[in-house]
Amino acid sequence: MPSSSRNFEGTGNVNGVLPPDPNGAVGPNHYVQWVNLSFAIYNKSGTLLYGPADGNTLWSGFGGICGQSNDGDPIVLHDDLADRWFMSQLAVPYFPFGPFYQCIAVSQTADPTGAYYRYEFVISNTKLNDYPKFGVWPDGYYLAVNQFNEITLSFSGQGAVAFERDKMLAGLPARMVYFDLFSVDPNLGGMLPSHADGPAPPPSSPNTFVLFDDDAWGYAPQDRLQLWRFHVDWSNPSASAFSGPTILPTSPFDSNLCGYAANCIPQRGTNRKVDAISDRLLYRLQYRNLGSHESLVVNHTVDVGGDHAGIRWYEIRNPAGTPVIQQQGTYAPDADHRWMGSIAMDGAGNMALGFSVSSASTFPSIRYAGRLAGDPAGTMAQGETELIAGSGYQTDTNGRWGDYSAMSVDPTDHCTFWYTQEYYSTASSSDWKTRVGSFSFPSCATNLPSVTITATSPQATEAGPTSGTFTVNRTGSTASDLTVTYAIRGTATPGSDYSALPGTVTIPAGSATATIAVTPIDDPLVESDETVSATLNLSPTYTVGTPSGATVFMINDDFPADLAISALTVPATAGAGATIVVTDTTKNQGGVGTGGPTTTRFYLSTNGVLDAGDVALGDRAVPDLEHFSSSCRQLRTWPARLSC
Repeated sequence: MPSSSRNFEGTGNVNGVLPPDPNGAVGPNHYVQWVNLSFAIYNKSGTLLYGPADGNTLWSGFGGICGQSNDGDPIVLHDDLADRWFMSQLAVPYFPFGPFYQCIAVSQTADPTGAYYRYEFVISNTKLNDYPKFGVWPDGYYLAVNQFNEITLSFSGQGAVAFERDKMLAGLPARMVYFDLFSVDPNLGGMLPSHADGPAPPPSSPNTFVLFDDDAWGYAPQDRLQLWRFHVDWSNPSASAFSGPTILPTSPFDSNLCGYAANCIPQRGTNRKVDAISDRLLYRLQYRNLGSHESLVVNHTVDVGGDHAGIRWYEIRNPAGTPVIQQQGTYAPDADHRWMGSIAMDGAGNMALGFSVSSASTFPSIRYAGRLAGDPAGTMAQGETELIAGSGYQTDTNGRWGDYSAMSVDPTDHCTFWYTQEYYSTASSSDWKTRVGSFSFPSCATNLPSVTITATSPQATEAGPTSGTFTVNRTGSTASDLTVTYAIRGTATPGSDYSALPGTVTIPAGSATATIAVTPIDDPLVESDETVSATLNLSPTYTVGTPSGATVFMINDDFPADLAISALTVPATAGAGATIVVTDTTKNQGGVGTGGPTTTRFYLSTNGVLDAGDVALGDRAVPDLEHFSSSCRQLRTWPARLSC
């Protein structure tokens, strides 16, 4: 297994909490780490650029709950499709009472030290959104939460949420679609959503959520994985669906370490033990589109015999079609305990698995193991390497460890793994440290050009019309033409909302860029603003860099019918029993759409206010009015009503 190319100290326990929840993500120029309850930003050499700062600093000046509460369970992700940073933590200001919040910040640019678009969502008024885990997908930011009832904190099922990614990337008001799955199956819990590293999945692919079942729990007849599919429909959110499960039987495993007690894994130098957290899948559920196939990789901690912790890992292929477990293995090469893992796959199909390691003769340390794509299935054949050897242990009696760690892959080369995890350098109750390291397999390399896409004119308007523009960029040699293929999705309909796009663009010889025009079709339909999103396809002639996707917003110039009485003529006086003649003009003052026939009702009032004392004089029908058209009518009351 290759040694680390970068290896530096991450954020320690600056807030005095357990557990640390260490996680991080790598982008083109930065590494961002977030632990309970602070985050820090580094360059790729390990130089600290910002922080550590309290997590809620991201919402400073935002107002609301997210700027006040700093409650942790943090997640940081790099959105490879957009080259943006995604940051989130929960907020439980009235714990154990609701409402319960999820705070989300999305960077406005590729620079994580810059400005962010900030959001505050109420996930539930009555259910705690515990252990929130996110995944980036083209049509949304997806969230899985373990839910607990307020006050009693009794388990209340799995929650699954999608957030409107396209709007959040633009800083616009955004919606969420939430499924409370307790009524579907109260046993569901511990799910992870899939997170796309590298090139985008095929258009319209649902996000896959996965959990495991241990047959010893008495719920399932065999050890297995459950796969569920979350399809969000932003054009009609009520049509969104969370469907499944697809059942994938696994090789037998035993998830029961120490009766699931928090004091389980032994440490050198003390009789204090730490938590294995063996009842759930461990972050992340990574998705990788390799062109020839799509893969998900994930892991969890198991008992390999006598409460000895090892790591079960899986590769699942074809998640959007007929999924299969392509390979699985259990990693426990010696008497040391290995747990709290995180696994990822690079762009060549190689895998790396990071984890904690400890025993009565080994201080808690950080190591990683791996396999090449051509190694025998189910094995971590490349062995393991130590990122850092611990020299201390945790003495706190609650045993909390983790609750997760993070293995990510550099979006610039799709080869370099970055891992962060906790360890101890001295014996203490909770003075945990974290480490950040990177490494790569020498066989994962390419001399192909790297291609990216951006929305250089991110708005297209029907008025005019005015086109939006995608720009495709390449690195490397420009000596010859390079044809790039892309897929289109979004809420706008090609051929009726905009001129259909061909799906290919050629960067000519001598140039590093080519443009794709998004030309709106100015129709008379009343519609909300819509989106056109382009994502680059894989190819044997280039690699896909970051950003690999971009969005153009289609701005509608048609509005609903806006009816108003633009003129009204009434007599100055009228005697008792006299005929009253009223003339009105009703106008559609700007809307292109028609509202259908309507009715105008007239009242006789003594005070100019519509109240119970007014007398209804009569009604008159107003026909369907086109854009800026009017209707003029007379109403005669007593003894007859006539129109003119």
